[in-house]
Amino acid sequence: MGVVIRAAGEGDRGVVVRLLDEAFQGDPVSGWVFPDEGHRRATHHKLMAAFLDVVLAEGRVDLAEDGTACALWLAVPAEEHADVDGPVQLREAVDPDNERVELIGRMTADIHPVGRAHEYLWMIAVAPERQGEGLGTALIQSVLDRCDREGLPAYLEASNARSRTLYERLGFGLVERPLDLPDGPQMWPMWREPRAGQEDTP
Repeated sequence: MGVVIRAAGEGDRGVVVRLLDEAFQGDPVSGWVFPDEGHRRATHHKLMAAFLDVVLAEGRVDLAEDGTACALWLAVPAEEHADVDGPVQLREAVDPDNERVELIGRMTADIHPVGRAHEYLWMIAVAPERQGEGLGTALIQSVLDRCDREGLPAYLEASNARSRTLYERLGFGLVERPLDLPDGPQMWPMWREPRAGQEDTP
């Protein structure tokens, strides 16, 4: 059975924030940013909402029609320059006393490839009870198929080993070395070159 995907808009904001919050509560990187579980449950959704607002304004949010999965994409031009104030503003808006909110933004910006236009998969989330059913693969593959047709590479940071395995199956490879968060988990920056003439590959 195929997954029906549509573009999300402002009217879907609540659904997408809840989906991101639920999917990433147990993620190693979210656990590092908000190490206290009670604080994470109270605050994590604010970070997800801030991320979503950036992508609604500047990129595209793909949403499974039944609301069980979403993917946040940004089209990054070759001459993209990092927003040096962004991580500071994010921390002030989400959790002013938590320096890790700012640090995660700075560290991921520092390793982001420059010089080539690409599609950036910022986040992908699948409802916990629907994980393992291929929803995430369907959301990603629909954009990768377009990347292949248009000759565009794609980039992401995997935040756990399970997602890294999925991305490898989809053709992503590690860029240089993992990102080691201070006293925390690793993230894996991954890049995928477009595949010519492979739109029909399962």
